[in-house]
Amino acid sequence: MNVPDYPWLKNYPPFAPWHAPIPVLPAYAGFMTAVKQYPENLCLEFLGNWWTYEEVGDMAKRAAKGLQDIGVKKGSRVALMLPNTHYYVVAYMGTLLAGGTVVNVNPLYAERELEHMVKDSGADVLVTMDLQQMYPKARKMLDVTKLKKLVVCSMTEALPMAKGALFSLFKRKTLADVTEDPLQMWFSELLNNRGDYERVPINPTEDLAVLQYTGGTTGVPKAAMLTHSNVTANTHQVSRWKDNPDLGNERMLAALPFFHVFAMTVVMLCAFEYGATIIMMPRFDLKECLKTIHKRKPTFFPAVPTIFTAINNSPEVSKYDLTSIKLCISGGAALPVEVKKQFEELTGCVLVEGYGLSETSPVVCTNPTVGENKPGSIGLPMPGTIVEIRSLEDDRVLGIGEKGELCVRGPQVMKGYWNKPDETANVFKNGVLHTGDVATMDEDGYVFIVDRIKDMINASGYKIYPRMLEEAIHLHPAVEEVTVIGVDDSYRGQAPKAFIKLKQGMTATEADLREFLKDKLSKIEQPAFYEFRDELPKTLIGKLSKKELKQEESDKGPAPVTPGGGA
Repeated sequence: MNVPDYPWLKNYPPFAPWHAPIPVLPAYAGFMTAVKQYPENLCLEFLGNWWTYEEVGDMAKRAAKGLQDIGVKKGSRVALMLPNTHYYVVAYMGTLLAGGTVVNVNPLYAERELEHMVKDSGADVLVTMDLQQMYPKARKMLDVTKLKKLVVCSMTEALPMAKGALFSLFKRKTLADVTEDPLQMWFSELLNNRGDYERVPINPTEDLAVLQYTGGTTGVPKAAMLTHSNVTANTHQVSRWKDNPDLGNERMLAALPFFHVFAMTVVMLCAFEYGATIIMMPRFDLKECLKTIHKRKPTFFPAVPTIFTAINNSPEVSKYDLTSIKLCISGGAALPVEVKKQFEELTGCVLVEGYGLSETSPVVCTNPTVGENKPGSIGLPMPGTIVEIRSLEDDRVLGIGEKGELCVRGPQVMKGYWNKPDETANVFKNGVLHTGDVATMDEDGYVFIVDRIKDMINASGYKIYPRMLEEAIHLHPAVEEVTVIGVDDSYRGQAPKAFIKLKQGMTATEADLREFLKDKLSKIEQPAFYEFRDELPKTLIGKLSKKELKQEESDKGPAPVTPGGGA
């Protein structure tokens, strides 16, 4: 094969050749292969309950048959409003086997957001839990949308028998009262069949496997249309990135929710490629996470930077053995260099930073798991992926070291946005996906994110990138978390404001930070304002969120004078 001389090829891992063919398969193929190859292996663990690959495969077939019996056909949308339990995996695979399309839904979305997604996707079926946080909102969808069936999963039945009995007895307030209704059914009823579902022909490059909603921070969420081959391609790209996996014996810790595209691919689907056991956590809790690592000995732990930061800074971390972890991939946000270094020292693992989008299934770049990790870099393009840095002014491809918009071509790139042709056209220009991120590429093909275009601060015409400020502030030993946003400023138009959470038991003042940053940022890049908080807003997966802070500052109106920093 004649491969162009891309700069990243000179440093590419030999065990993951960039040009190797990527299979075009249905998104359930890897799971079904693992069911055949590792039938007796543990597939899923959940709070002391467990299921083998054979058992999960059998449930997935019965879910497919049950879904077909209630009207799911090729192309039908099935919304999954579920936390990490075996129900999610079974419903996900059952939907795909039945020919349907999975619609991933955050279980904690407000009723208004849920209604938008059900209506927008045209979902026929919604699968949820009998928990007070979820069921009442889901039940209302039968009244306000064209939803045809609500499938309810029992939390008690997901737990081991004794634990399930105690849960229903002592935590009754967390369970919702599930009403009788011909339009709803229990998940156990859905599985009450022989699993003889009708095989549905899939065209992997055209048929949709997943509708993944994105962009909620900038307006109404829109759904990235991920085909079967998009999802399969990215699963293969990421799973190849691990050198010499111990097939059938790896253990994947799922602290991130499967409904998020990062966990869906990098945790769930990659685990199936390895025939690994997935140790599921219903949500991230620091103490429970440390106890789980100590007891269950996971080998692979994809997470977001705030999780690694929390573990690093836990006052009890020395009580736990974390050395079973061999590889961690960090995504969702920038990984501070100090966080990476400290976590690797704690565990002895390799922690690499990656980068992705819902629109790319999601992984675009990752640092090598064997070889050089350049500080601050998101690494090299995935196998078969072409990354270009294009001018923000005229869209021409820029040279090494020049700042521009990161653009992507590859088999993992979405088909477009669901029912949004104009928005699709806006992000696909000259045949490549425009990510909205400002980046550079060095002579070795390593990519460095500068910042989101929409987060860029324009101060007196000077472009300031919050990520650069965050990296500098994070070097201060007392800083645990930091977020920088642009606030309205009556003098400069915009000015940077830093929101900071300090490490437990440590102190730092605004004056301390100004002194610390004198030689690390230019005068105009210095934050104009500082605010110290006990907690910073985060998304459900633990990613620091700027949305709430921007809204707070917008409500205040412009600051009259920039009080410090800047020119």
